[in-house]
Amino acid sequence: MTDLLLFPFGGNAREALLALLAQNEISHSWNPLGFIDDNEMLWGEACCGIPVLGGRERLNDFPSARVLAVPGSPNNFRGRRELIGGLGLQRERYATIIDPSARIAPDARIGKNTLLMANVVISCSVRIGDHCVILPNTVIAHESTIGNYALVGSNVSVSGGCVIGENCYIGSGASIRENLCVGPGSLVGMAANILGDVPPDSVVAGNPARILKTLRRFQQ
Repeated sequence: MTDLLLFPFGGNAREALLALLAQNEISHSWNPLGFIDDNEMLWGEACCGIPVLGGRERLNDFPSARVLAVPGSPNNFRGRRELIGGLGLQRERYATIIDPSARIAPDARIGKNTLLMANVVISCSVRIGDHCVILPNTVIAHESTIGNYALVGSNVSVSGGCVIGENCYIGSGASIRENLCVGPGSLVGMAANILGDVPPDSVVAGNPARILKTLRRFQQ
């Protein structure tokens, strides 16, 4: 079994335990040692018997352990690059966790430090970048690309040939028509129906989706 640390003690990391436990039912693959979180108020807390060990300095106490770093929410998704990069880890140390119920095409490519939850479908020639999270029941259709640091909610439908830029947040239940681009640093609201390209640094919502506001320029 491979030792694993999860960062931070947030919803994404706690739900990643579901994928780990499902994998271990098939083959004993992962040994989750604990959570890492910079919030001292959480130290000593636990989820499913897995404790919060302390802050990021504890990473040095387990040099052979792999790390799954999956911070991010609609409120702070644009800071994921800085937060993950601040851990100071080499790319090779990161784990990629895929729930065994996910369906992955043989020619799809999945990056490092990426979490794919239950019943996710990754179709032919799809490219998923590093440091991504894709929540349950989402479908990424053929020849689409999900950029680094992107967060994709549950029950999302990304049609064929789409490009989701770096550090985007795609809300649960959203649908994106084929051959469209969602620019980097953008947020797509829950259940939004995307029928045209989304400019970088945009917040869009609705059916059909429209731009609600433009955010400060996202630095890739």
